Amino acid sequence: MDLFDYMREKEKETESPLASRLRPRTLQEVVGQEHIIGKDKLLYRAIQADKLGSVIFYGPPGTGKTTLAKVIANTTSADFLQINATSAGKKDMEEAVNQAKNTLGMYGRKTILFVDEIHRFNKGQQDYLLPFVEDGTVVLIGATTENPYFEVNGALISRSIIFELKPLTKGNIRTLLVRAVTDKERGMGAFDVVAEEDALDFLSDVSNGDARAALNAIELGVMTTERSADGKIHITLPVASECIQKRTLKYDKSGDNHYDTISAFIKSMRGSDPDAAIYYLARMLYAGEEVAFIARRIMICAAEDVSNADPNALVVATAAAQAVERLGMPEARIVLAQAAAYVACAPKSNSSIVAIDKAMQMVENDPTPPIPSHLQDAHYGGAAKMGRGLGYKYAHSYENHYVEQQYLPDAYKEEQFYVPTEQGYEKQIQEHFRKIGKWK
Repeated sequence: MDLFDYMREKEKETESPLASRLRPRTLQEVVGQEHIIGKDKLLYRAIQADKLGSVIFYGPPGTGKTTLAKVIANTTSADFLQINATSAGKKDMEEAVNQAKNTLGMYGRKTILFVDEIHRFNKGQQDYLLPFVEDGTVVLIGATTENPYFEVNGALISRSIIFELKPLTKGNIRTLLVRAVTDKERGMGAFDVVAEEDALDFLSDVSNGDARAALNAIELGVMTTERSADGKIHITLPVASECIQKRTLKYDKSGDNHYDTISAFIKSMRGSDPDAAIYYLARMLYAGEEVAFIARRIMICAAEDVSNADPNALVVATAAAQAVERLGMPEARIVLAQAAAYVACAPKSNSSIVAIDKAMQMVENDPTPPIPSHLQDAHYGGAAKMGRGLGYKYAHSYENHYVEQQYLPDAYKEEQFYVPTEQGYEKQIQEHFRKIGKWK
């Protein structure tokens, strides 16, 4: 490190954001994540013993992924290199690997390579790292906000231990906020700050488990609030609410939070819980989910989970899909809420999807059994002479507009695909079938 590097590092210690300055340097300073770094846990023991293998830290923003990497950097005897996948290219990766090879060859020391936002690497870039992880040239630490099973090369996954970091609790966030306003060395303690209890409670709550969001808010409050008559900076509830005006929502339209939320939304409608359905709808709308996407999922649920137990469910869902395209937000929220509530409250049946899936399976296994001749088209030239359509019974010519007749191919004539349930309108379908004699 030359003089200029030293000066830059010293300046970063004082001028970098509060969240960066307060980053823990040891495991003992880490707040939260006890499920993976408690004293009896594997990760804690591996870091303390300096025997860490390749790992991937996965979790929402502000939960400590980079923090844990920095703690490892401060405790390991191995060399530590860091690259960010959002900006690093193949040249950066080659330089890191070459440096690791030299360190291993000349000094016998391993190199820990920390790749932040590893999901940003494409498949080729991830593949490049694989042989060097395999042969021990580098020990990989990857950090990602996305589900690694979706976004990270399966070969890298198989060679790594995945540790999922959870959102910090309100108590964790509060501990960090108190540390921030009292720490005179790295925090805001030198500013003589008084953070009121309700302000701390508010920031702990609305930060939604994101330590960075809470610390950024308290720093903004301290730096923009004038001193009171007592010479202190008071962080009150109004000040806190101005500094973090909108609750942080853990939702990424391309990540697993997206899939988890839409899954909960659909399962709530299927489970006939309109309150939960409306709640998850609100979460998606708040996070900026496309209204057309939500409307499509409601239509699917109406067909798949309500079916003919209430045929109007699909009508309502389809009308809602058309309406939201014309209205847009914020009015679309009302239409979607109406449709979601209707589908959630409707009687349930999955008879249609059971029927089509069974039929599709049979078609896949035996796609071309002959259609009964009496059902074949007799209108084209010569068809009647070949017996096509002969013997067909026109249903409307019979009582109740029904006549017993074979419609399925001979191989499947005893099969029943659609079995209406006892739910809602499907019970009427059963009664109708019995009345006309279709079911004995």
